Amino acid sequence: MNQLVLTACLVEISSLRYTPAGLPALNFSLTSDTQVQEMHTTRQVKVSLNAIAIGHLAESIGKQALGSVWKFTGYLGAARQGKSIVFHIQEFASI
Repeated sequence: MNQLVLTACLVEISSLRYTPAGLPALNFSLTSDTQVQEMHTTRQVKVSLNAIAIGHLAESIGKQALGSVWKFTGYLGAARQGKSIVFHIQEFASI
């Protein structure tokens, strides 16, 4: 199963665009800086991801402030050229 749940900060939001089918689409960037337990040791983990939202989610995320932190749920997919990963958002909620 390809599912990702990530608490992350909105760090960059592109302009809202529309797909050929007329759906709103939004590309944005997220960062997450958290502590995790691994092998009985606490590790600091920082990750940055490119993300995309379609439809009403695109419009809602586009209205949020840069620097705000949210819980994002979705799946990972390949970018158009297939050389990187994009987080496809299916839900987001306040923490």
